[in-house]
Amino acid sequence: MTPRKVRVRFAPSPTGPLHIGGVRTALYNYLFAKKHHGDFILRIEDTDSQRFVPGAEKYIVETFEWLNIKFDEGVHIGGKYAPYRQSERKDLYKKQVDKLIEKGAAYYAFDTPDELEQKRREIANFQYDASTRMHMRNSLTLPDEEVQKLINENHYVVRFKIDPGKDIEVQDLIRGEVVINSSVLDDKVLYKSADRLPTYHLANVVDDLSMEITHVIRGEEWLPSAPLHVLLYRAFEKEEAMPRFAHLPLLLKPDGNGKLSKRDGDRLGFPVFPLNWENSDGEIYPGYREAGYLPEAVVNFLALLGWNPGTDRELFSMNELIDAFSLEHCSKSGAKFNYEKGKWFNHQYIQLKGNDEITKMFLPILKEKGITVSEPMVEKVVALVKDRVNFINELWDQSSFFFRVPDSYDEKAVSKRWRSDSSVQLTGLSEILASVDDFSSENTENIVKQWINDKGYHSGNIMNAFRLALVGALKGPHLFDITAVLGKEETIRRIKHATEVLK
Repeated sequence: MTPRKVRVRFAPSPTGPLHIGGVRTALYNYLFAKKHHGDFILRIEDTDSQRFVPGAEKYIVETFEWLNIKFDEGVHIGGKYAPYRQSERKDLYKKQVDKLIEKGAAYYAFDTPDELEQKRREIANFQYDASTRMHMRNSLTLPDEEVQKLINENHYVVRFKIDPGKDIEVQDLIRGEVVINSSVLDDKVLYKSADRLPTYHLANVVDDLSMEITHVIRGEEWLPSAPLHVLLYRAFEKEEAMPRFAHLPLLLKPDGNGKLSKRDGDRLGFPVFPLNWENSDGEIYPGYREAGYLPEAVVNFLALLGWNPGTDRELFSMNELIDAFSLEHCSKSGAKFNYEKGKWFNHQYIQLKGNDEITKMFLPILKEKGITVSEPMVEKVVALVKDRVNFINELWDQSSFFFRVPDSYDEKAVSKRWRSDSSVQLTGLSEILASVDDFSSENTENIVKQWINDKGYHSGNIMNAFRLALVGALKGPHLFDITAVLGKEETIRRIKHATEVLK
């Protein structure tokens, strides 16, 4: 038998911003598909009409465009199995649910919400199953005429009829064999007449079958639904077409057990969404893109949360991740969300980028600050300070003195490092600098050090005062790298300014 081409799908619901855990699930699906030369599909599960949020689908598509995670088929690009939005596949679901009813694998239920609530009060841990269904209002207990009348009134749901006392085996590619007895399962609702839409369980199985999905890679929270889906494949007599399951470990809170939530991000100061999201009240939830993370860093960071390559290596390009990825190396236990490690990854990827690329990313920030300066000059600055930052927007804090003359001087540094004779000494230094023709870092440093030695000055006193004059604080890269970028005239001008202000 010829092996089927690998086909996986990412199927989020458009109910709000995409959680970073969902992004990781999509990434693992993508890596698995590309590793096996397969297809990666974006399917939108919008069967819950009550929770639909405008703009959420666009947000999902934009997220993966930013991360450079490309789909082969999906709502935004189409494909052989379109439509890929569940709300546009209603007729398909209705046909399949009718088949289940005809076979006796499903039945109509007419219980109202109030009636179900009453049963919950009467029976502890009530669930709609083989032990209770014959005491409820459904097509198994009511006369045919009444059933037809209620169907015509269009107020019903269709429930899956689960036979009790049977062990259901699920072969999970990460967790091994999982066995659940059918007696613990309730007769899940598969279809709702009110909106003519299926529930998650039916829609997933029908779509996975019709789209020829070979592997379902999803979060651990969906593991309890796997036995039900196995039973649905059997009811459709399509067990041979059933995809293989893999349930990924949860992303856990950085400082303890429990699933990572938005509250953790708010409390500890990191994003839990890929992009900024503005809710209906105008509140903005921060995203990784707007926080200054590079997409490559986010991908690399997420890839190692729940999967390891079997080595100590941490930095991978997307193609290298594809080559190395395997579900066998995914963890069964949850992965703590170490957001500080995410910053480390971002730092590493900034260092890997060329100075010209970082410069182009820095220029809009300079423009916002009202700075107009040549790109070559900015590139020289970037080369000096990029190893000091985790994010592009931190470049300004590390380099603002290159673009603006200090309008104040660090008081602690002045009281400690600006001596009574500093103005006189720096005035003499500026005279020496004025005579220097080659203002390169190395040449200027040699001349200044020789001058200090000839004068018998204390090198630390001169250098600290010099740095204060140029930067306004005792920070920044190598002092003579700074002078080389500023140039002779600007360096001398700043010395003069400092001596006038601080004397």
